Amino acid sequence: MIADLLAASRPLSWVNTAYPFAAAYLLSGREVDAALIVGTLFFLIPYNLAMYGVNDVFDYASDLANPRKGGVEGAVLAPERHRGVLLAALFTSLPFVIALVLMGGAVSWLVLAVSLFAVVAYSAPPFRFKEIPVLDSITSSVHFVSPAVYGVTLAGGSPTPGLLAMLAAFFLWGVASHAFGAVQDVVPDREGGISSIATVIGAARTVRLALACWTAAGLLMLTTGLPGALAALLAVPYLIAALPYARVTDADSARANRGWRHFLWINYACGFVVTLLLILFAMRTA
Repeated sequence: MIADLLAASRPLSWVNTAYPFAAAYLLSGREVDAALIVGTLFFLIPYNLAMYGVNDVFDYASDLANPRKGGVEGAVLAPERHRGVLLAALFTSLPFVIALVLMGGAVSWLVLAVSLFAVVAYSAPPFRFKEIPVLDSITSSVHFVSPAVYGVTLAGGSPTPGLLAMLAAFFLWGVASHAFGAVQDVVPDREGGISSIATVIGAARTVRLALACWTAAGLLMLTTGLPGALAALLAVPYLIAALPYARVTDADSARANRGWRHFLWINYACGFVVTLLLILFAMRTA
């Protein structure tokens, strides 16, 4: 059971939600305290177990037909594990959520509520936002942007034009990332009766939409001033990884998995550069 819970939580992606919260909280609050520690731990493991575990439970039928599932890109959980995974997601998250609510205020409560709702509504009925084209990519992006927004609100930060531009760029990055990730699943999703942005508008158009969103994200970062404007260059690796699939056919869409695997490692490399830029920003504004 522990091995299944670990697989369901996608350890490779833990940092993608914990990092935005921790960075936003530190830059807004400028101190290491209990809220930072509790929030980082929550967005590191329980949040991901809830997000991906719920998805694996309610996508079980389609995941069986998806050849890329069953490894780092998604667990295929036996039906007898489903109840246990859902209960584990609930009871590992609950203590953290209660603690964070006690540490926060009305605005942070609202952001946390939106974040948790998006985690459940993406995969679980009756919402199943993942089967509503465009809303699926928007909701997926909220999964990663909301921890950053929550970090700012929990620390009592103020929304500056630069911060808003950065969060908007991050949101567009999230939309692009989900859309590009959906391309590789066009065939198994259609066979499983699941709608997505890629199954509706087609593989090639979805890749082009992702390219446009990554480009827009880079342009937005140019408006944030130095050193944030340097992060605009980080859009380039994503564009290079996705561009070869701009004309991919629906039937051959599984080929985009190669680009997606590159994307997973690009995230780590870009995350390292973002860390350096954040340190530089913190030093300049200390």
